[in-house]
Amino acid sequence: MSKVVKKLYEVLSHAPVFGAASPEGKVVYETADIALKDVWKLYERDSTCKSSVDLLAASAVGMGFYTTVDETYSKAEKAKDVVDQFCEDLNLDGLLNDMARRLIACGNDFWLKLTPDRLSDVVRLPVDAVEKVALEYVEGLRIPWRAKGYVLKSAYCEGSGRGEVGRTLKPEAVVHWHLNSTYSGGLGTGLLQVLLHTLTVGKDKRPAYAWMKAKIELIMPKIFEKYAGPEVLAVLENAKDEIIHKFENTIKNRPEEGAWLFYGGKGAKGEIYPVTIDPRARFEYYIDHIVNQFYLGVETPLPRLFSTPGFTEASARAALDLQSMLIKPIQRYIKRQVERDLFGVVVEQAGLDATAAGVRLNFGSPEAPEVNVADMLKAKELGLIRPEEFRKNAVKWGWELSEEQQPEDGESNDVSNEKEVNDEDERVEQ
Repeated sequence: MSKVVKKLYEVLSHAPVFGAASPEGKVVYETADIALKDVWKLYERDSTCKSSVDLLAASAVGMGFYTTVDETYSKAEKAKDVVDQFCEDLNLDGLLNDMARRLIACGNDFWLKLTPDRLSDVVRLPVDAVEKVALEYVEGLRIPWRAKGYVLKSAYCEGSGRGEVGRTLKPEAVVHWHLNSTYSGGLGTGLLQVLLHTLTVGKDKRPAYAWMKAKIELIMPKIFEKYAGPEVLAVLENAKDEIIHKFENTIKNRPEEGAWLFYGGKGAKGEIYPVTIDPRARFEYYIDHIVNQFYLGVETPLPRLFSTPGFTEASARAALDLQSMLIKPIQRYIKRQVERDLFGVVVEQAGLDATAAGVRLNFGSPEAPEVNVADMLKAKELGLIRPEEFRKNAVKWGWELSEEQQPEDGESNDVSNEKEVNDEDERVEQ
């Protein structure tokens, strides 16, 4: 049993995180059309899906983040220290990286607050832990609008005989990350679901693109095997019945690399015919269409960049510009979710005003102020920096400066004596 499941068992053994929807409230239960575990398998087992999801996740959160506060708040520094310490203890940067992959691939990720009343740590639930989501109706309407509880699979709950109520987590105990939800607060739809869905047209059903691509990849090695070792039909004259039975058994049990098949029909002559594939059959256009649809589904130019001739650097840049339009909404969603469900709660727990503190998550690195030569020269004239400090910065800008010559001892003393004499003359004149 993994450490996550053991920790989950330990946490779920305490009643406070459990609770059913209010008996008076009307709820509807939403389940995933395709099990999230099956969606995650596609990520784990298809190289195109994994590389595309990894690229999108890295583009969204891979650059890291830093926090800022409203400097006008009297306790801004304390609020920032509280949040930064929480991020460090939680390893929030690593959690967001892992979460972004599952969020983009499956459309959902679930974090369990180990202590809902005092947020200090969270654990990511397994991808198949939540069986369904209870959604509360808008009063007077049959329109779901917010999550009322999360029903866990019985496999993740200790003890037997737990009913649906006993397996329901309170919404305040869960951080539910979701994209493209059908209902507000409901289950999301990820990038890979569309590749696993079938499509019904009239009475016919089109297979899922993931199935068709896998089928093509399954057949291609067999085609090479047929060319390397084709089946051969040997026609024997006046063959007996037992030969015919051997022929039938050979067909049924022939190996993948091809077999010799014998036939002895009446009047047959002794001939050998290799069974070949018609070279006029051209399927590349159909294969290209299916593969193109698959690439459109993963929404990233990465596969084309490495696999398509003529996909130039300019084309890749244009495609990445379009991809950034998909990334920015995901970044904004993650930013708001973290600020509301994590940062705000932590600041309030510290006895501070979360609204006044205005702790914000910012992706990337803080921008350092740019210093130019003109600013340094002005600072030198005003006496804000010493000459040796200016020289050190000038070397960084590429200036070639000789080493500063140190005055000899005698010269230094003469200059000092001369300066003292001049100062004394000025005092006498005054």
